[in-house]
Amino acid sequence: MRLVFAGTPAVALPSLRALLASSHEVVAVVSRPDAPAGRGRTLTASPVAALARSLDIEVLTPDSPSDPGFSSRLRELAPDCCPVVAYGALIPASVLDLPRYGWVNLHFSLLPAWRGAAPVQHAIWHGDDVTGATTFRLDEGLDTGPIFGVVTESVRPADTGGELLDRLSESGAGLLIATMDGIAAGALVAVSQTTDGVSAAPKISVTDAKIDWTQPAIGVDRQVRACTPEPGAWTTSQGQRLGLGPVRISLGDSGLAPGELSVEKSRVLVGTATAAVVLGDVRPSGKKSMAAADWARGARPVASEVLGA
Repeated sequence: MRLVFAGTPAVALPSLRALLASSHEVVAVVSRPDAPAGRGRTLTASPVAALARSLDIEVLTPDSPSDPGFSSRLRELAPDCCPVVAYGALIPASVLDLPRYGWVNLHFSLLPAWRGAAPVQHAIWHGDDVTGATTFRLDEGLDTGPIFGVVTESVRPADTGGELLDRLSESGAGLLIATMDGIAAGALVAVSQTTDGVSAAPKISVTDAKIDWTQPAIGVDRQVRACTPEPGAWTTSQGQRLGLGPVRISLGDSGLAPGELSVEKSRVLVGTATAAVVLGDVRPSGKKSMAAADWARGARPVASEVLGA
């Protein structure tokens, strides 16, 4: 099939590479416009656009998919199908019907669970044991279209959002290829999503990533892992933001109140509503990440300080 691939971040690269290595023809790529990045705020192409340009593949970067110029060029390209992975913008109805087989999205959850922008983070945060990826035909709803196929993935006890997403991006790429092959062969029929088990996964903001120490230790652990690496879990110490890497739940009763800090020789503990957690790496404001014990030796937090106060 003739394909126009739509994607933006690095998580979409395994799918694009798999499509380029397949029997299908990627005639163009759609990605979000170049955006400021780095300390110099230099305009930088998205990972997907950068890869496509390096291979001399045409790249379309409309400000909006509803732009008339974009729909006109898509008609000229005449794709049979438009596979989508984390493109980052809603496709309007006027464009959805242009490809013969529509737009097929790879979404990183087992739909209808976790519809929205942050399915992997929400799966970890809510303690799911199993998640996966789904291919479905885009419609005008938010991740509501009929399903072509799924692949499952276990959520490991120490998984961060980034680690789980990396695995899903690889297994999902295989699913996307199988879906394209099945559509081309006329062997796949999309099945409507069930109305049971619907849940929402909105984008997690920096504000959402602030740790609530009054929740149980397992909740703190899940929140930190879900927000690693983006948007980054954090708390405050002496009025300054302190970024947090994954923590470890301590065995036994520490006697610490929620948020209360205890500095030992080789570890730093923080109280929660249940057990304490042992801090891993931390990132003081304006500094690089470091082991919590090293931070404590330099910062010298006051006795019985309460983080986040």
